[in-house]
Amino acid sequence: MAKSDDTLTDPVREAAAEARTVAALFDEITALSLEDQALLRDLRKARADRMPRDVPSPTLGQRTADRIAGVVGSWRFIIIQSVLLVVWLILNIFAWTSAWDPYPFILLNLMLSFQAAYTAPILLMSQNRQAEIDRQTQRNDYEVNLKAELEIELLHQKIDLLRAREIERLVSVVQELQKGLATRRAGDGDSA
Repeated sequence: MAKSDDTLTDPVREAAAEARTVAALFDEITALSLEDQALLRDLRKARADRMPRDVPSPTLGQRTADRIAGVVGSWRFIIIQSVLLVVWLILNIFAWTSAWDPYPFILLNLMLSFQAAYTAPILLMSQNRQAEIDRQTQRNDYEVNLKAELEIELLHQKIDLLRAREIERLVSVVQELQKGLATRRAGDGDSA
């Protein structure tokens, strides 16, 4: 009979030892979570400080570059330019009077070269501005993801702490029940 009492108390002792180990770990986790909470506060504060300046308002040159890039990068522009080029070529090839830009169309080449010389840097300016906006968005996304990860980790720690406390409570209840059972068995053994 004593052997069965020993087998009952061994798991309880192991659970109690595990609960004490978990409680010691949670003291350590609480200290870490305080650091995490400080980091979360700093991230929130930095985010709040940066909110009005998230995306600075574009300058006149940047707005102009964006508009030109929007026009030049559209099908409408390509179609209109193609129609104008075809009309230019037809008028100069089949000219009934004198052609103002005969073959090899040097004036047309000059105009297209000017267009390319100005369009390329304007498109690059617009793309650089968009790249800066994208970088800022990525930084913000990273901070939001980091904050969410830390908050999830803190929630996991809190759940683990609650589970450890519940285990401790259950262990103490089981120990009390075992003591009561041992007392009852001792009383039953004395009366027999």
